[in-house]
Amino acid sequence: MTRRTFVALSASAFAQPSNRINVGFIGTGGMGMNRLRGFLRHADVNPVAICDLDATHIDQAVEYCKTTRNLTPERFGDYRKLLAMKDLDAVCIATPDHWHALPTAHACQAGKDVFVEKPLSYSIGEGRAMVKAARANKRVTQMGNHIHNDQPTYRRTVELIKSGAIGKVNRVSIWKTSETKGLGTPADTAPPASLNYEMWLGPAPKRAFNKNRSHFNFRYFWDYSGGMFIDFWCHITDVAYWALDLKAPKFISASGRRELTDDNAETPNFLEVQYEYPGINMVWSLNPLGPPGLEDWGIGCAFQGETGTIAVDYTRMKLFRKGKEVTDFQPPAPSIPDSPDHIREFLDSIRSRKITTCDVEYGHMLTKGGHLGNIALRTGRRIQWDDTKEQVVGDKDANKLVTRRYRKPWKLA
Repeated sequence: MTRRTFVALSASAFAQPSNRINVGFIGTGGMGMNRLRGFLRHADVNPVAICDLDATHIDQAVEYCKTTRNLTPERFGDYRKLLAMKDLDAVCIATPDHWHALPTAHACQAGKDVFVEKPLSYSIGEGRAMVKAARANKRVTQMGNHIHNDQPTYRRTVELIKSGAIGKVNRVSIWKTSETKGLGTPADTAPPASLNYEMWLGPAPKRAFNKNRSHFNFRYFWDYSGGMFIDFWCHITDVAYWALDLKAPKFISASGRRELTDDNAETPNFLEVQYEYPGINMVWSLNPLGPPGLEDWGIGCAFQGETGTIAVDYTRMKLFRKGKEVTDFQPPAPSIPDSPDHIREFLDSIRSRKITTCDVEYGHMLTKGGHLGNIALRTGRRIQWDDTKEQVVGDKDANKLVTRRYRKPWKLA
């Protein structure tokens, strides 16, 4: 147990029932179970409901609540019935990406606060609708971009960049190593009896069931997500947006391919996206290898300034001048307050009604950049973005990817 977890538990261990926060969990697969464990480390969280479209996921989540808390939350196969609970304060949404927007908007409309996984949305249009619903209903929200708060590394990096340690930054390189083994090519089959597959598809196009297209591997198919690129975009690019006060790029171009021919997935494992922000160029790379000289860094962000370079990942930060690492530099005094942790911040904001550090508006601004990269890739063109109108300038085909048409009867809230 970390000191932060101990403090969180100690502070709320004797919370009276009237002071507990009743939380429902929508999506309890891999990431959903991780979030359930994270929430239940806080003793003032009362898990009142579990919802999933796979009965085996509900079983494991309910059993975890019984084992750790001696509690039996209600079970749901439809999130709308969960949201109808009158004593529900908040929900944690850890579904596949194409199922982030509707539960979030509907939860806000039902008067529930929302913790929703990254990337915030499947599309830019969805993100805009999520922000609108949260603001119109005055809800507290947090996107599950936990590196923002669960490690101090990004805070210290932002302080160092803003102190002028490497002068004006004019170039940023971001990377993530990608998969090297294909998923295989299983045949389409009937869905397992435990899964409500029609509901799982939801607003996405009708497709035959294939085990590669559901649960964890959904992220490698355009119908549901945008590949490993969008899966890690928010985690890694967050530090660049934070340090440089980035908003939206003006021009975006991309090239990529999938070299894993022994599978039926669609998204690339080789990708280069070029972003032009005012005064700053950024390149985002997805490649089986790390960048030259930093091959052992599976992820990272490198800021190149007038007098040096700062490279950072989740837990380490290094300063280079003229190609050599500098270890004796004096960092600025900490100026960004520490976080109690990402989930605790959300829980505290439910009580205080303060905006969290990764609320849906910040999440939308951040996620938008990743979506634009995928739009440039899929159209094969350099696109120009008008952020005021949230439209691609003069490109009807590209704008069709900004907000997709939902499959009936689903409608974007």
